[in-house]
Amino acid sequence: MKYCAFLRGVNVKGTNMKMADVCKVFEKAGMKNVSSILASGNIVFSSDKNVADLKKILEAAMSEHFSYDAFLFIRSGAEIENFWNGNPFEKNEDFHSYTFIGNEGVEAILMKEFELSSKAENEKGEIINDIFYWQVPKGNTLDSSFGKILGKKSMKDQFTSRNINTFEKILKKMNS
Repeated sequence: MKYCAFLRGVNVKGTNMKMADVCKVFEKAGMKNVSSILASGNIVFSSDKNVADLKKILEAAMSEHFSYDAFLFIRSGAEIENFWNGNPFEKNEDFHSYTFIGNEGVEAILMKEFELSSKAENEKGEIINDIFYWQVPKGNTLDSSFGKILGKKSMKDQFTSRNINTFEKILKKMNS
């Protein structure tokens, strides 16, 4: 089965790695047809193992090879299509739209945090099919009250986020 692993905290705050090296770690861990999408840690691969086993195997391999606490989230092609197709926000050049990949139930935690945060004009958060989507005016992502929450150490093993356009690129790669 084809999967995509979404790595948390790659190439930010001193955790730097080349995607070619990450792909080699995945191959050494027994994954097939490994390739990367962008430098943010999106690894497409094939495996016959179940997701829970893959998560354990790949987090251990990444942690050992790169000497850091690796956190990753694995999704199937069908799940990635749900992320892409569920986006509630219309494309708008003035906004970034993000989707959150994480542990079961994290969308409710994110929505609570979003509701408690101060918001920029037209900043929005929605849950569609148990997936949290966030739209924020360009230039406000890191300055946003909610954006600051995303970097909390207490949340690092709970989720990661990607720009919605990343899912289109991943789907193209998985379907090629």
